[in-house]
Amino acid sequence: MRIVDVAVSTVKVPLDKPYEAAGKAVGANWHVVAEIETADGVRGFGYIVSLNPLLIDAVASAARELGKLLIGMNVLDAEAAWHRMARAGDWVGPGGLLHYAICPLDIALWDAAGKTLGQPVRRLLGGFRDRLPAYASDGFWYSLSLDDLAASARQAVAAGFRAVKLRVGHEQTPEGEVARVRAVRDAVGSDIAIMVDATETWSLDRAIRTGRALQEAGVVWVEDPVSHTDIAAMARVTQALDVPVATGEHLYQIADYTRLFEARATSVALIDLGRIGGVTPWRKVAALAQSFNLPVGGHVLPEIHIHLLTAVPNGHLVEYVPRSAGLLTAMPALTDGAMIASDAPGFGLELNRDALRRFTVGADR
Repeated sequence: MRIVDVAVSTVKVPLDKPYEAAGKAVGANWHVVAEIETADGVRGFGYIVSLNPLLIDAVASAARELGKLLIGMNVLDAEAAWHRMARAGDWVGPGGLLHYAICPLDIALWDAAGKTLGQPVRRLLGGFRDRLPAYASDGFWYSLSLDDLAASARQAVAAGFRAVKLRVGHEQTPEGEVARVRAVRDAVGSDIAIMVDATETWSLDRAIRTGRALQEAGVVWVEDPVSHTDIAAMARVTQALDVPVATGEHLYQIADYTRLFEARATSVALIDLGRIGGVTPWRKVAALAQSFNLPVGGHVLPEIHIHLLTAVPNGHLVEYVPRSAGLLTAMPALTDGAMIASDAPGFGLELNRDALRRFTVGADR
């Protein structure tokens, strides 16, 4: 069970259909992939994904250095491994690049631990259930016309999703945002849940005014209405709206979530694996949220999050954004709008070795 090798690669997976997000053209999904091997021949892997190639090589380089600290450690000692890496790199942390560099290594550790014990990660973390509803979150960008937005929604419903999430925040008026929701509602009917993500683009007053208009239009959740740094404003929006406000994906530390929860500034806690630093701290935020009677959701990486969210009793919804599908032989199954957590050991995922060879642009061997 001792770790004998750690390898880190930078991988660029081109998109078949480039798109625009946050005003930038996106033509590929960039990954930092970590692979861990034990003396018993067990291999585990993990990764982070970004739309932006800037600093991806820096994260990969940091992960390589941190990975050397794992050699000789027991693969089951994830907590000790996380703290060894965090302490060694604390001069550039906590949070930030350090957590992103730790994350793929931490995921790989949990994958290898599950494979060593012959158990899925969801069971190692608690095993509350084996499936959870998922919502379609890919292909609903600001840049889409109303017709294209409606077409994406119809495609998602045809694929079995019972909920979709639109990006809003770039229209000049609340009525413009409502028009986007109505275009989707007309396309999918009354039985499909519509969520919106404002990506921190509104002022406090605009968030309350537009949020109320959107809830009148039938949305079931409003995500990141204002800047995550303004907890007081987030609390006021949460209190002003009848629908849930979801936020948290931009936070890096457990203490950040404590402040958010104590201010009653969210209805749903969102946790980003890269920013929080992997599975090991993710589970602590989920437990903290439960103590405040809050449900939790993930941010992208649905194939990993399905194990985390099904392991805890307050797991809420899986955000389905398959940015890493091109690196895997298969994504987890979707049935009746729910994602199924595999019973295979680890995360139940398999790297597509041919794709990994073709798309790797930097590696340590």
